[in-house]
Amino acid sequence: MNHLTGTVRIVGAGLLGTSIGLALTKQGFDVVISSQSPKSVDLAVGYGAGRVATETDLPELIVVCVPPAMTAKIVADELVRYPNAVVTDVASVKGSVLHELQASGTPLERYVGSHPMAGRERGGAISGRADLFVGRPWVIASHAGADDRGVDLVADLASHLGSAVVRVGTKEHDRAVALVSHVPQLVSSLLAARLATAATEDIALAGQGLRDTTRIAASDPELWLQILEANADEVLPLLKGFAADLSSLISGFEVREPQAQIRAVMEAGNIGVGRIPGKHGGKHTNYAQVIVMVDDRPGELARLLTEVGEIGINLEELQLEHSPSAQIGLAELYVAQTEAERLTADLVARGWRIA
Repeated sequence: MNHLTGTVRIVGAGLLGTSIGLALTKQGFDVVISSQSPKSVDLAVGYGAGRVATETDLPELIVVCVPPAMTAKIVADELVRYPNAVVTDVASVKGSVLHELQASGTPLERYVGSHPMAGRERGGAISGRADLFVGRPWVIASHAGADDRGVDLVADLASHLGSAVVRVGTKEHDRAVALVSHVPQLVSSLLAARLATAATEDIALAGQGLRDTTRIAASDPELWLQILEANADEVLPLLKGFAADLSSLISGFEVREPQAQIRAVMEAGNIGVGRIPGKHGGKHTNYAQVIVMVDDRPGELARLLTEVGEIGINLEELQLEHSPSAQIGLAELYVAQTEAERLTADLVARGWRIA
């Protein structure tokens, strides 16, 4: 297997490009940053994501991190400019990029399409994080003509970033991300759009459920327009299915007898959410939950996490809930079933209140 040892060139200094650079630079790799925005490059370099690209760079691997509409052109340009480098991209739709490259006649032996299943609702270099990809799937959606060396280098890149490599075809990738990423974005945005004209006093009652389901509605509309247009063939059937389920639910409410529809939706939802993998492929249901009341003052959450570490219990998952009108927050700690009783007892002994 070929391993990544040389210079990594990152084209695009946004969230993903900066995060990749930060993680690789911390491990001693020579990372060079290029972008159409000099300000983004300056910010990424200032964060420690790499150095400014020069004309004399000879990259071993090039990672194209630009919006989907620009990806194929930039990939083709990089393949020509650096004839010895492997080129990958992180676009969230793979089929349209590959088809555009094939139509252009660009030799694609050194091109490997990939997609890290990681991100944030905020973009730009300022949002970059070295741990963004840790524990997340990194999809390699290669094509039949790709050299083994290129696939190996992209897999090694994902390994250095702490990701788990998943190899699928472009069609399978686009079908999957439509379900687990693209339609959830639209559903979240549709729900959040109801808040735009809602009464302020109604929104003031918002709890964690609304925050959970609308978090990604803060995403960049222009970026998502490109993503959804590029994957329209896979998104459309899912939207039609969603619309049919919603129509059935509405019909039940209209006749004032929605019990059957509500039960069907809720039970199907229980089954579906139970299939979503958590840390290391596990589910929340595999863990015990301990809810700790945390006073709303500086340093309290850090103290709680420090003391959990002192107790010697591994924290599998952590969720936070806080109401603006309350003087406490709730820290939901997920631990192994066998550790919950000991954690609870030790935290109470240290003065923490368990909800």
